[in-house]
Amino acid sequence: MGREISHPHKPFPSSILLSESINPKLLSTSPAMAIITTTGGIDLDSDDPNLIFNVHPFLMFCGYIFIAGQAIMVYRTVMVQKKVQKFIHMVLHLIAITLGIIGIYAVFKFHNASGIANMYSLHSWLGIVTFCLYGLQWLFGFLYFWFPGAAAINRERARPLHKFAGLFIFLMAICTAMMGLVEKFFFLKLQVGTEAHLTNFIGLFIILFGFSACFSVII
Repeated sequence: MGREISHPHKPFPSSILLSESINPKLLSTSPAMAIITTTGGIDLDSDDPNLIFNVHPFLMFCGYIFIAGQAIMVYRTVMVQKKVQKFIHMVLHLIAITLGIIGIYAVFKFHNASGIANMYSLHSWLGIVTFCLYGLQWLFGFLYFWFPGAAAINRERARPLHKFAGLFIFLMAICTAMMGLVEKFFFLKLQVGTEAHLTNFIGLFIILFGFSACFSVII
C-alpha cells in the first residue's frame, strides 16, 4: 500500500454550519417518520403490520440520509489524521448499509404480512438500485482506498470519481426518500392536518440537509 498523499484542510464552509445546525431538527423528525401512520412506534416483531412497516422509513432515513450525510462531511468536520478520517468515513457508511438491510427486510416483511406485492413501485425500484450502488461504492472504496489498497497515484486518480459517485448515490437516496414520502402521503389520502404538514416538513428538512452536505464537499 503506497504512501498516502496528504491534502491541506480546506476552510470550514458555511454549508457545513447549515447542515450541522439542522441535525437536531432531523433527529427530532426521524422518529416521526416511523410513527407517521400510527401512534404505536416501531416493532419489527409486532403482529401489527403497520408497526413493522414503520421500521423501514425510520432505519432508511437514519442510515441513508443522516448517517450517510455525516460520513460525507467527515473529512471536513472531524479534524484528525487523514487515516482516522477515512476509517470513520468507512465505518459510518457500513453502519448505514447495515441499517438499510434491516429496513429493506422490514418492508418486505410488511408487504408479505399485508398481502401486498413487492417491488411494484418506482420508489422500490429506485430504492433497490440505490442500495446496491451504495454497497458497491463501499466495497470499491474499501478495496481501493483501505485494504489492500491501490498505489497512491492510482488512489489519487480514482478519488474524484469516488467522490462524484458517492454524491450521486447520496442524491439518489434523497430522491428515493422523497418518493417514499409522496407515496405514503397518497396512500393515507392526506390533505391537511398534522400528519400532512409533518410529512412535508420532513421532506423539506431532508432536502436541505442533503444538499448542504453535498455543497460542503463540493465547495
